[in-house]
Amino acid sequence: MYLKINNLTYTIILLFAFIAFASYSENQKILFSEGFNDLSNWEPFYFPKIKKHTSYTIVSDGVNSYLKAESNASASATVYKKTFSVYEFPGVRWRWKVENVYKKGNAKVKSGDDYPIRVYIMFKYDPKKAGFSERLKYRLAKMLYGKYPPHSSLNYIWANKVHKEDIITSTYTDRSKMIMLEKGRENVGKWIDEEINIIKDYKRAFGKTPPAIASIAIMNDSDNTKEKSISYIDFIEVFK
Repeated sequence: MYLKINNLTYTIILLFAFIAFASYSENQKILFSEGFNDLSNWEPFYFPKIKKHTSYTIVSDGVNSYLKAESNASASATVYKKTFSVYEFPGVRWRWKVENVYKKGNAKVKSGDDYPIRVYIMFKYDPKKAGFSERLKYRLAKMLYGKYPPHSSLNYIWANKVHKEDIITSTYTDRSKMIMLEKGRENVGKWIDEEINIIKDYKRAFGKTPPAIASIAIMNDSDNTKEKSISYIDFIEVFK
């Protein structure tokens, strides 16, 4: 009798867990889910002074396809073509893997500011909400680069070494925060799943709410360390 009650209780627990999961899944609204069958939704982004670019290609194991990012003393990014509202869709998840980290990589110095993989959330600059000095600075930047740079960005990085902090300011600009999701060699060679909330992370990193419109970029860079690496992303999703 005791075993029967236990089994019944266990069955009921599983049933309620299934119902809760189904309800959770239905409440989630996915804006887009990129499985990397091709790169038609993405476009390259090149930095003006960096002539050697990272290679982004689609590879397959016969069942699944992946984005392969390969750098060799190089840097460039691939950017999703469409923007989205972070207040309507604050969630992002993806699965990534690196074959190695950089020996000279160090998130705290410019000479080590390279990562075998990173996912950028770039927030759109809105001149209507900027002060005079900020509008002037961004106007000059647009003249130099052909378009406005981001208002700010969150960099979700695979750090090369273990730092005690989880968030640090970029060595290049205080408008970019580096969020270390993975640190060092512990998970090298393993597929790792990540899930983040843009609004919560922006508040933690900048101490205020983010601009509304953002875009996503992926980058593998090694122009500072002059090393090389290969990394992969299985999928990336933006959801509510």
